[in-house]
Parts: sequence; C-alpha cells; structure tokens
Amino acid sequence: DLTVDGCIVKAPCGGEAAGRSPVDRGKQGTKRSLMVEGQGLPIGFVIAGANRPDSPLLEETLEQVARFGFDLPNEITVHLDAGYDSKKTRDLLDTLGCDCIISKKGEPLQAGKRWMVERTNSWHNRGFRKLQICTEKRIRVIDAFIRLANSVIITRQLIHRAWTTHRWDTRPTRKP
Repeated sequence: DLTVDGCIVKAPCGGEAAGRSPVDRGKQGTKRSLMVEGQGLPIGFVIAGANRPDSPLLEETLEQVARFGFDLPNEITVHLDAGYDSKKTRDLLDTLGCDCIISKKGEPLQAGKRWMVERTNSWHNRGFRKLQICTEKRIRVIDAFIRLANSVIITRQLIHRAWTTHRWDTRPTRKP
C-alpha cells in the first residue's frame, strides 16, 4: 500500500518553490506531495508551488521509488483523496500497473488508509517549524530540511516498532 497526498504550507519569503496559495488568500505558499508506505513511513516527496494541483504531481511523486534502486512492485495499491479523482490519474495508474482507491468528489470523506499520510504531514508541520512556515528560497535547502525530517520520523518509528515487537533480557521495564 502506498498513500500520496499534498500539503500546502506558507512561504512568506517566496522563492523557487513558491506560488499563490489557493487556501491562504493568494499569499505565497509551497506544496509538498508526500508518499508514504502502509505504516506511514515517508518514502518520497516532490516540492512545488502551492498553486499546482495534486494530480500532475502524482507521477513525479511515484517515481521517487526508483531512487531505492527498484521499480514499483507488481501488486500495489495507491490510496488517494478526491483531489486526484480524474480520468488522467486513473489512466496513469493503469499505465504503471497500480490498483487505486480514490475518494470520490462530492461524496462524504472516505478516509480509509489515507490517514497515514495525513499523520506524516502533521508530523512534518508540527515537529519541524522550518517545514510549517517555509522561509527558505532555494529548493535544494527545502529538500534537505524535508529529508532530515523524514530521517527523524523514520528513526522514531523504527525505534517504536522495535520497542513494541521485540523483547530481550536486558530491556528496561519502561521507555527511556
């Protein structure tokens, strides 16, 4: 399972990745298109201006899996919100050989497995002030901050998983 969603943040200083935000009265903003695996670990992202729609960023976001040195697995399901509900998106996912679960436009919220990407976006915004209000102008710097945040999130999650699934003789009785 992969889940992809976009997140718009303020970019008051403008810069290479800034654009007019449709949700903040036209002020400058940046969009992160984030892809997470089934447990919520971030595995890829794309940075763009806030005025870019979600669906054109989907292909570039899914291509981030290639940096691990392999293609998408044969049986993969991509979970998307209503912002991706279009024939173009469905055709792209068919071309890539992916199954998809896309929320329908105009229907009540269908969260499903998409809450994982929402949680990870929240971790980015609440845990890392530099990502909540993007004051950097260069994409390389924003990219570095997101990669650092992803490293911290992945490390925390792996420690949490190990703590809850593994036992050993010298393990403390409670978390440090």
